[in-house]
Amino acid sequence: MQAIYILANNTLALIISTTLIGLLIGSFINVIIYRLPKMMQREWREQAREILELPAETHAATFNLVLPNSSCPHCSHEIKPWENIPLISYLFLRGKCSSCKAPISMRYPLVELACGLLSAFIAWHFGFTWQAGAMLLLTWGLLAMSLIDVDHQLLPDSLVLPLLWLGLIANNFGLFTSLEDALLGAIAGYLSLWSVYWLFKLVTGKEGMGYGDFKLLAMLGAWGGWQVLPLTILLSSLVGAVLGLIMLRLRNAETSTPIPFGPYLAIAGWIALLWGEQITSGYLQIAGF
Repeated sequence: MQAIYILANNTLALIISTTLIGLLIGSFINVIIYRLPKMMQREWREQAREILELPAETHAATFNLVLPNSSCPHCSHEIKPWENIPLISYLFLRGKCSSCKAPISMRYPLVELACGLLSAFIAWHFGFTWQAGAMLLLTWGLLAMSLIDVDHQLLPDSLVLPLLWLGLIANNFGLFTSLEDALLGAIAGYLSLWSVYWLFKLVTGKEGMGYGDFKLLAMLGAWGGWQVLPLTILLSSLVGAVLGLIMLRLRNAETSTPIPFGPYLAIAGWIALLWGEQITSGYLQIAGF
């Protein structure tokens, strides 16, 4: 109880504690980013073999978010607990495996750092409130699914759908908007991109986006209500167009190269949830409405 009292009445203690938790969660998010797609691929293969009435694969070793223990992808050295401390271990090991000295990807500490900083900001922005707790869960989920989408152009239902329901549950208590607006936001979010998808497909004969994007926008609508959808779509489209062209030029890729849209939706939705009303009001004032 004393710890709760300190966190509720001392902003600095709250921010420091939340930052440390965010760093730890960031380390686990790295595990999710790497393992969840592989787990899904295993499940798809098993389902395909069952449908095709093929013999089941020989029993493979357990592979989930907990087992086996993390190891070096180069030499299979099992990472010890003291080698897995967020940020600190990377700096202490100088970015190299303690066994084979192979370089460790910079993504791992960057994800941990990003998660820690975003968590700290949420704590500062909302304080010791239920809103902060809910927004932390959403932020962690958005970070994980965005990077999975970057790697695999995939938005896992196992991340998106639970957060969609959590948004509706949170707004049943009016944390961010009313339950009615949240429900309308989920419906409108899904149908808006679904309509764009089919219109684009009918005109061009190509698929412009995946169904995961529909669900992601529905999830954001469930959190912020239908009011956040126009700004989310606008911001994600602008940022996606600019950054997408830059990435294509840097990679010397063709314009037909698929670009994941999930990260742009996630960033835009996160911004709209935090500052959507201020951004919209400022725009209307500048426009003279």
